[in-house]
Amino acid sequence: QVQLVESGGDLVQAGNSLRLSCAASGRVFSTYDIGWFRQAPGKEREFVAGTSITWRGRPTYADSVEGRFTISRDNAKNTVYLQMNSLKPEDTAVYFCAAREGNKYKYWGQGTQVTVSS
Repeated sequence: QVQLVESGGDLVQAGNSLRLSCAASGRVFSTYDIGWFRQAPGKEREFVAGTSITWRGRPTYADSVEGRFTISRDNAKNTVYLQMNSLKPEDTAVYFCAAREGNKYKYWGQGTQVTVSS
């Protein structure tokens, strides 16, 4: 299995940027697809971005963040990043990273809070 720890969340003004990190330990990190998810108060958790080893790391994004967020991974550092630009108040949420095993995201971090003020 793999353990995940997110960091980088903060309070920022709309229009600014943040970079979240997801550090992994345990089983070989490079064998996992990694996704970023978020959950806002009163809402269900939603997919934000993902990087797949099957698709040779080609990233996928939710429509709401396409063009503003970028996911990347550094297997040498066992870390996946989420660069978030042009942040909006509706991006406010707890952000989680997760590792997929089989057909579901099985391993989750504890989350990091992102708050965007208007």
